[in-house]
Amino acid sequence: MTDIDNAYSGRFAEDGKTHILPVRIYYKDTDMSGIVYHGNYVSYFERGRTDHMRQIGITHTDIGKREKPLAFAVIAMDLRFKKAARIDDNLLVHTKYVALNGAKVHIKQWITRKNDKGGEDMICTNDITAVTIDMNGMPQRPQPDIVEAFKPYLAEE
Repeated sequence: MTDIDNAYSGRFAEDGKTHILPVRIYYKDTDMSGIVYHGNYVSYFERGRTDHMRQIGITHTDIGKREKPLAFAVIAMDLRFKKAARIDDNLLVHTKYVALNGAKVHIKQWITRKNDKGGEDMICTNDITAVTIDMNGMPQRPQPDIVEAFKPYLAEE
């Protein structure tokens, strides 16, 4: 990965397992009230998951070009909205891959915004289950090198 890739792909927190991706809120992200449109959080979370994988050496392009190509499909998502995000906010998308069992992947994500007290306000949480699938949409266990790449970053809870 190049330096420019790293600059856009976020970083890992001190725990070494949680990936953090900064996201700035633009006019296009908001509804007529200046509050982030709820559907956009799904996109922010997708970016977080993708850039977490990119940081550990897995890209969607690469796994899609293998002899036995794979993709990830979200099968369950539980979004909980805590506070509104607004235009010009700088948010942090936190992504933690919790478990990889067969074709299933459990992921916890949350979005925060720094507050005036030096802490962070919780904006939204997301609990996801995804599966690895083949190009026919059938569940498929990931290849051993993918499992090995994830292992050091799994935060079994």
